[in-house]
Amino acid sequence: MLMQTHEARLAALREELKRRGLTGFIIPISDEHMSEYVGDYAQRLNWLTGFGGSAGFAAVTLTHAAIFVDGRYTVQVREQVDGNLFEYKSVPADTLAGWLAEVAGEGAKIAYDPWLHTFGWTQALEKALVPKGIALVAAQGNPLDAVWADQPAPSPAPAQAYDEALAGRSSADKRAAVADWLAREGHDAVVIPALDSIAWLLNIRGTDVSHTPVALSYVIARKDGSAELFIAPEKVTPELTRHLGNAVTIRDRAAFEGALTGEFAGQNVALDPDFAVVGIAQGLKAGGAEVAFKQDPTILAKAIKNAAEQQGHRDAQARDGAAVTRFLRWLEVEGPKGGVDELAAAARLAAFRAEDAGLRDLSFDTISAAAGHAALPHYKVDEDSNIPIPPGSIYLVDSGGQYPGGTTDITRTVWVGPGEPSAEMRDRNTRVLKGHIQIDRAVFPQGTAGGQLDVLARQYLWEAGVDYAHGTGHGVGSFLGVHEGPQRIAKPSGGQAGTGQELFAGMILSNEPGYYKQGHYGIRIENLVLVEEREIAGQEGRYLGFETLTFVPLDRKLIEKSLLTADEVAWVDAYHAKVRSLLAPQLAGDDLAWLERETAAL
Repeated sequence: MLMQTHEARLAALREELKRRGLTGFIIPISDEHMSEYVGDYAQRLNWLTGFGGSAGFAAVTLTHAAIFVDGRYTVQVREQVDGNLFEYKSVPADTLAGWLAEVAGEGAKIAYDPWLHTFGWTQALEKALVPKGIALVAAQGNPLDAVWADQPAPSPAPAQAYDEALAGRSSADKRAAVADWLAREGHDAVVIPALDSIAWLLNIRGTDVSHTPVALSYVIARKDGSAELFIAPEKVTPELTRHLGNAVTIRDRAAFEGALTGEFAGQNVALDPDFAVVGIAQGLKAGGAEVAFKQDPTILAKAIKNAAEQQGHRDAQARDGAAVTRFLRWLEVEGPKGGVDELAAAARLAAFRAEDAGLRDLSFDTISAAAGHAALPHYKVDEDSNIPIPPGSIYLVDSGGQYPGGTTDITRTVWVGPGEPSAEMRDRNTRVLKGHIQIDRAVFPQGTAGGQLDVLARQYLWEAGVDYAHGTGHGVGSFLGVHEGPQRIAKPSGGQAGTGQELFAGMILSNEPGYYKQGHYGIRIENLVLVEEREIAGQEGRYLGFETLTFVPLDRKLIEKSLLTADEVAWVDAYHAKVRSLLAPQLAGDDLAWLERETAAL
């Protein structure tokens, strides 16, 4: 019998914990690869609680349950999760260890799935729990899976070869570079669990995870340039076997755990701590391997796009920009009538994108946010939260597409008539735009990290006594993850990963400052930019800057021209001229007329 209510599911999990002699269990949004987006089979937190956000976790004991989310999801969690079943906890103010000490107490046995948490996470939690007399134990099989009767199976879709012309580099060349790294660092092999790293290294793609074109698998790369791909047999086609060649051995995904424990005795194996789930680290150690925790050697190489990948991005952006532009014109016509809600707008934008036969997927769930919802930077609309877009309000849409050559991510904030935006709205939007322009125009010496640029985007908001609580920019993949490390533009404080990473020519980042007035409206302007070499007369050393990749009109109604300098006005006019030249050949009729009007000089 299938359990339809979250109350029944919670009760069944508690019965399973009792049967195993456990006091509690921790449920993350995670898979065995530490992916940002996970397949349906791994949506355990959503199944148990109803929460649909992309970050958070729950903890369940025999008597209590809580769901932990950060400030991005404060509103959403209350809309989606029953407060009678789960306490709402806010991180970092509320800690898991503190809550467990409060509700479980001394002698409790709290379990976790060793394939869903990193080695570092368990060490930190164990250190916090031991003084409280609480034992952290690895579950033998996931207790939630034991009661999830209709849990979907992992995707059986075949993995696909990725065109080397788009990749710009052969898998053999990439594997040789990894082999060189292993030799230099003194390792025999590296275990690569991150799905986008595997896809990049072997030039393969898949459809196993929503919005990220990857195939469920593991790779072990060795210092002789060979590699083993552990993947379910049904996902392997003759074409894939030919593509991988003799130097890549294809093995059953089910054999991976045994390989860890049985094939590395006395060897030194590298493992990235950000993706090293406990099951992998413990398997290697149990088999007698010496484990060295180091960053996956593909991470930085994947972030620095070659010429083919850069051109693929430009092509994808041009196609995507035309679809978004057509959507914005449609919204300008239909929005003031009052019949468009958030879900309908997201669906209409997806339909415009889908008219391009090259579209493979969206790159993430569209943030379609009206009125007060726009003040939630990571709002995710669903049937329960969906509201009409009120005429006479701000609407924010953050969206992207997956195309064979590149991954797009764009945010536009627009005024939905009738009437005019308030002076405050124009002021805030223009300050966000000024910061956006500063990042776009930045010139900086080689060796500069993303964290050192962040203040450029915030300075005009700070002058008005306001700020935004998210980073300014994240890395983006090439027909891979829409969020890709290691580079990032964000405040250097707070230990945010990637803010100290040096920027290199070829890296792609988002440029997305914002402003959010809680309960009223939100503003974000996001383009993607490519780090490029800059030539400066008389320069001493190497300098870098950004090439703009995203071309879609900015909403003129939200720009207060008097707040812009002459140089900033010139930037907007030049940007719109480029938008017009790039998109006009793809548009016709009313769409083209709208484009020409919206890209006229300020």
